[in-house]
Amino acid sequence: MARLKFFEDIDCVFERDPAARNRFEVITTYPGVHAVLIHRLSHRLWCWRLKWLARWISSIARWVTGIEIHPGATIGRRFFIDHGMGVVIGETAHIGDDCTLYHAVTLGGTTWKKGKRHPTLDNNVVVGAGAKVLGPITLGEGARVGSNAVVVKDVPANCTVVGVPGRNASKREPKEGHERRAAFAEKIGFDAYGASEDMPDPVANAIDALLDHIHAMDQQMQNMCQSIKSLGMEMDVVKMPDLGPCDISGELPESSTDTQNEEDSEIKQ
Repeated sequence: MARLKFFEDIDCVFERDPAARNRFEVITTYPGVHAVLIHRLSHRLWCWRLKWLARWISSIARWVTGIEIHPGATIGRRFFIDHGMGVVIGETAHIGDDCTLYHAVTLGGTTWKKGKRHPTLDNNVVVGAGAKVLGPITLGEGARVGSNAVVVKDVPANCTVVGVPGRNASKREPKEGHERRAAFAEKIGFDAYGASEDMPDPVANAIDALLDHIHAMDQQMQNMCQSIKSLGMEMDVVKMPDLGPCDISGELPESSTDTQNEEDSEIKQ
């Protein structure tokens, strides 16, 4: 069984890192694999109540790999830490099978009290670089945590969490008004859905609300114009200006550049 787990910990790297070429390279050059293999030993010693020896071995692993895994942490099969530097896994953390952590991830506690104080990761969980998962919470099977997110609440299965604090950003079904909103966005020259087709974006959601409000105002203005005309009153038709593309590159338009050059020449004179 131990031999099987040894090769599983190595072979799972090929499924999650296209840079891996062969077993020899993985065994000799992957600090994440080194940390996991050493933890298997230190955790067994911890369970045998050889706790000082287990902590000493885990300290050596931390010094060699830059990855700190408390020997009391429970880790499932085919666990992979990619890059690994700065990863911290606390004593009461529980990690299921087929989980992946990237560098600078913390599975930490939020209290000094003894007992369960670190996260539980169910099977097939991925935690992105720099993310902090804090407290005795549970990340459901298949959950994803975005880079640099701070998660302090339970995450349902197959959900994606991003931001500080972590918020559910899983894919949603299009809601009522989606087609109308998209058509109006195209009308005014703005597409709020480029970044939200696969995963909702808080900024896109805010723009959705603005588009709905503008659409309602536009419709109300048309109704008012029709009502005024029905009373026999004439109104001047003002052509609405087109909304050009938004340039956020910081470069000035050519006309603005020419104007600025003229002003600079006048100053010099």
